[in-house]
Amino acid sequence: MSNPEVAMFGHAAYVVPDMEKSLWFWRDVVGLIETERTDEAVYLRGFQEFEHHSLVLMRGKPGEEAYLHHAAFKARRPEDVEAFAARLRGLGVNVENVPAGTEAGQGAAIRFFVPTSGHPIEIYYDMDRPLSPKEIRSALKSQTARKGLGISPRRIDHINLWCGGFPPDETIAWMSDNLGFKVREYIELPEFQLGAWMSVTPLVHDAAFMFDANSKGARHHHIAYWLEEPTEILNALEHFAEHGIKVDLGPGKHGISQAFYTYLRDPASGIQLEIFAGGYLIFDPAWEPVKWEAHEIERGLFWYGDSLDPTAEPDHPFMPTIGVRAGG
Repeated sequence: MSNPEVAMFGHAAYVVPDMEKSLWFWRDVVGLIETERTDEAVYLRGFQEFEHHSLVLMRGKPGEEAYLHHAAFKARRPEDVEAFAARLRGLGVNVENVPAGTEAGQGAAIRFFVPTSGHPIEIYYDMDRPLSPKEIRSALKSQTARKGLGISPRRIDHINLWCGGFPPDETIAWMSDNLGFKVREYIELPEFQLGAWMSVTPLVHDAAFMFDANSKGARHHHIAYWLEEPTEILNALEHFAEHGIKVDLGPGKHGISQAFYTYLRDPASGIQLEIFAGGYLIFDPAWEPVKWEAHEIERGLFWYGDSLDPTAEPDHPFMPTIGVRAGG
């Protein structure tokens, strides 16, 4: 039997204190498409995504802080979900079975906390692929809806997670050894790795894990949606300004990933969104991880557009935004 594999980053689920205000941001301003709504959650996706959702907004209690409920990764084969469960339980990880239908549109899944960091992870395979409503459905068969809603995010790209109180080295190794993630680029300090950008796809990263010296425990930094061209991000800035939303960082270019970026937050929840364009893809099976050293941190994070050593400025907007579901 072949080893189980992760195929891609599928979606992220967040608990938010004010559903309608957060929905205004993600659906009406950003332009994600609502695919389903239940009493507990709203499900959204980009206009080129076929899976039922890439973002879940879960209804929280008024006044509570938003948090990441889980980051979900799609397995390569249906049988890989249970194979991962068996492997993880063999490692002593507490694995929760998630029955089909617990999350709208999704089949049976498993959830667990990364034992080295406490980040909540879901692995699934089965997911509905609903058509978009006729009024927004695209005639172009390789996408589910027409471009033109909000800033028109095409698809989810990656998630960035921070390890508070301890270096991320063990988490980077754990994700590699047990879930098959490959390090694509990383920052090496004399004592430990500041962070690594990791993927199971040709993307530079499906997930990044970074060090947070200013908090303890798992934290969430941002979720990223992909726009094809840097000019789309510049147009998005006009759109955000029209809606009174101020960006945190950017526009600029990352040295790591070579992507053109802008960061902003859902004003109702504080969840940080990166809109991400360009970048590069990796098809070479002999790819060697790109190393950035301590004196290159600023150039790696901000090739141009912003300036910062994030470990020295705890109040800088590049620092983590929200917590995660407790556990681990």
